[in-house]
Amino acid sequence: MELVFLGTGAGMPSKERNVTAIALQLNAERGSFWLFDCGEGTQHQIMHSSVKLGKLEKIFITHLHGDHLYGLPGLLTSRSYQGGDTPLTLIGPPGVRAFLETALQVSQAHLEYELIIEELDVDEQGQVKGDGRIFEDDHFVVEAALLEHRIESYGYRICEKDKPGRLLTEKLEAEGLKPGPLYARFKKEASIALENGRILQSADYLSEPIPGRIVAILGDTRLCEGSKRLARNADVLVHEATFAKAEADLAHRYYHATSDQAARLAVECGAGCLIMTHFSSRYKGDEIEQLVEEAREHLTHAYAARDHWTYVIPRKIDPKNV
Repeated sequence: MELVFLGTGAGMPSKERNVTAIALQLNAERGSFWLFDCGEGTQHQIMHSSVKLGKLEKIFITHLHGDHLYGLPGLLTSRSYQGGDTPLTLIGPPGVRAFLETALQVSQAHLEYELIIEELDVDEQGQVKGDGRIFEDDHFVVEAALLEHRIESYGYRICEKDKPGRLLTEKLEAEGLKPGPLYARFKKEASIALENGRILQSADYLSEPIPGRIVAILGDTRLCEGSKRLARNADVLVHEATFAKAEADLAHRYYHATSDQAARLAVECGAGCLIMTHFSSRYKGDEIEQLVEEAREHLTHAYAARDHWTYVIPRKIDPKNV
C-alpha cells in the first residue's frame, strides 16, 4: 500500500500545488489503485507520476466543491484511451451522479468501460446510514462518515483485513505431514480432514495473524466526531491543514482545520502517522515547514504532503510471524 499525492493545494491550483487528489496504490494487494478526490488537472498530474490510469478501480469523492471533483470528466474519458476497459466504481455524496452524468451527456463523451456510480446512502442530516460501511470484500472494508464543512463533506476509512500468520511447518512435520499441496490448505480452510479421519484446526498450525493496515483519508472539515471515528487507531491519517495555528479563528469561520488541530486529533485517536494536505496558497515554499513544526509539537511522525510525494504504508509485523 502506497499513497501518492497528486494534488495538495486548497481552493485553486498554484504554481507549486495542484488541487486535491490522492491515489492509494494497491499494486501488490489488487493490481490496481483507488483515487480519493479528483480536482481539476488530476489527469495531468497522473502523467507525471507512477500511477497508471488504466489501473484505476475505484474513485471516492469527499464532497462536491470544485477543487475536489472538476477533474472527473476529463479523467474518466481519458481512461478509455489508456487501456482502462474494466468496470470503474465511483462513490460520493448525493449530487455526484447528476454532476457527472450531465457533464458526460452534454459533451457527448463515450466511455469504453462500465461506469458504476454509487451515491452515499445518507439521512436528512447527511449522516451515512447504518454502520457507515460502504464497501467490503475478502481483503478490505471501507467506511464513510460525515464531517463538518460548509457543504456535506465525508471522510473514508480503509481497513485492510488481517492476513493469516506463518505456517508452523515444524508442527505439521511433527504430525507426520510432509510438505506438499496439503500445506497450502491451512491458510485457506478453517479445518483440515486427514485421510486417517483426524481433523486438524488450521489455527493451531499458524502463527498469530498479521494485522491489516488502516488508512483514514478525510475531506475538508473542522474537527468533529466524524473525524475521530474515522481516525481511530489508523496507521496513517490524511487530514487537511489549510491554515497555521495562528489562523484558528479563520479556519473555523471557513470550516477548515489548522496543522495544530490535525496533530491533536491524530494523538487523541492513536493514529501512528499524520500526513497534512490541502494547504492554503498563502503558505509558499519553506513556509510549509511552520505547519510541520506546529504539528510535531504533538506528534513526531507528522508530515506535509507535496505534489508527487509518495508514502509507503508499512505493515506491522511481529518477527515471530515472518
